Amino acid sequence: MKELKHLNKYFKKYWVKLVIGILITVIARVFSLVMPSYVSKSIKTAEDAFANIISGSEAKQLLFEYILIILGAALLSALFTFLMRQTIINVSRYIEFDLKNEVFDHYQRLSLAFYKKNRIGDLMNRISEDINQVRMYVGPAIMYGMNTLTMFVCIIPLMFIKAPSLAAYALIPLPILSVLIYQISKIIHKRSTKVQEFLSTLSTFTQESFSGVAVIKAYTLEPKINRELEDLAVEGKDTSMDLAKVNAWFFPLMILLIGISNIFVIYIGGKQYIDGEIASIGIIAEFILYVNMLTWPVAIVGWLTSIIQRAEASQKRINEFLREEPAIKNEIVEATPITGNIEFKDVTFTYDDTNITALKNLSFTINAGETVAFLGKTGSGKSTILDLVARLYDVTSGQVLVDGTPVQKLNLDSLRSSIGAVPQDAFLFSDTIENNIRFGNENASIEEITTVAKKAVVHENIEGFAKKYDTVLGERGITLSGGQKQRVSIARALLKNPRIYLFDDCLSAVDTETEEEILNNLKRVSENRTTLIVSHRVSSAKNADKIIVLENGEIIQEGTHEQLNNMEGYYKELYLNQLSEKE
Repeated sequence: MKELKHLNKYFKKYWVKLVIGILITVIARVFSLVMPSYVSKSIKTAEDAFANIISGSEAKQLLFEYILIILGAALLSALFTFLMRQTIINVSRYIEFDLKNEVFDHYQRLSLAFYKKNRIGDLMNRISEDINQVRMYVGPAIMYGMNTLTMFVCIIPLMFIKAPSLAAYALIPLPILSVLIYQISKIIHKRSTKVQEFLSTLSTFTQESFSGVAVIKAYTLEPKINRELEDLAVEGKDTSMDLAKVNAWFFPLMILLIGISNIFVIYIGGKQYIDGEIASIGIIAEFILYVNMLTWPVAIVGWLTSIIQRAEASQKRINEFLREEPAIKNEIVEATPITGNIEFKDVTFTYDDTNITALKNLSFTINAGETVAFLGKTGSGKSTILDLVARLYDVTSGQVLVDGTPVQKLNLDSLRSSIGAVPQDAFLFSDTIENNIRFGNENASIEEITTVAKKAVVHENIEGFAKKYDTVLGERGITLSGGQKQRVSIARALLKNPRIYLFDDCLSAVDTETEEEILNNLKRVSENRTTLIVSHRVSSAKNADKIIVLENGEIIQEGTHEQLNNMEGYYKELYLNQLSEKE
């Protein structure tokens, strides 16, 4: 139960509702105990009437009263049972909501390195299936647990008050049941953990298969994927069956032991009635009802054990991620104004997951309002520079300064809110085009959205769709072409109107004519804005105030477009190669 202690804060939050729910549970069960007692009285009344102890009319009157009492108690018990479910189950939904938000908020705080080490399917399974298992613990488990405890506390003393020796015989199977539950629950815990781990694997496989369906079809990998899914299905079946086989022991064992209790009641009670040790045969009927009322609470003990074991296994998996400390922490509370001066001082950066050193002792300065382009081969460290400016990673050594202050000493929200980034792999949400652009500024009007779309040279494309800006995109913006996705991403960044623009090879999928128009628009938009452009194309850098050419994480050339154009070396070679490609 150690892992489930994480939920204590939620129990404290909703303690009033839980206490009310528990009180309602007790009341509901107390009303349900009326029936056995009055069934016993009804049988005793019939016996007295048969023996002429009371008159027939008096017996009928008493029986009528008892029936009304039984019906009234049953209706009240049903009403309070309904209220019990409405109270405690609702609390479980509130806790599920809070826990999902807590996990999701934590996911958003974790750095990019975390997402490189963990698969999306596993993350999704922990926030869905695992939390659902925990909800079963904070709702049904508590509700039925209190119900079971109330029944035991109320019924067992009543049985001993009515007929001590008969009660002792009737309850003999319960300790045996407790020992069996303890032994089986240990096995359930282990097998529940395996089932949850398998569900993460299955979620990951299916998520990757659906996301990569175009590649699967292009390479005719359907048979291979089907075989892999069949193997996973067999593994899942075996894992689930291992758990199901253990769970399958609970109910038969409980029903058997309850049946033995009933036999004891009928046999021992019958003997005691014959011997005159109990006054009425109604006591036997009452005990049979008590034993059968204990059937579900006793049976539910096994189910509750299974739920608790599953919940603990799931909460352990959730806690593993909740204990994960973000590599990038926002340690500055006060908002930090950003002007846009950027400086790299002897910056070296090595990726933890690959151990590749992307930047080596890199130093340069970008003044506020300047446009600087970074050129170089694939893997030269261009995109890494933009990631460090946005503090998606922290440097291995050296310093990245914005406005003369190390980025670690800036308010992280202030820094990132002052940046408009267009990533190399344009990501669009499965929403309307309008809302995808509005992501840059949620308060923007449709006129402002249209304006930035025109600057990104995507307005005419959008107008060509039947629903125009209300067109709903498929997952990851699959409805649009690569160039259209890039231009919508550019419009989103322009709408933000930040102090710093980060364009990471965001024109790679557009034609040269469109690129020319976009670059001219960006030149006007980015006046007095610090702009960093990463590209493989020399043409993308022509409007830059300064060009930095990288190779293997080091600066090999630096200067204006005109200066570098007159120099020999990598930049000149790159420029000539691209000229020949155009011809």
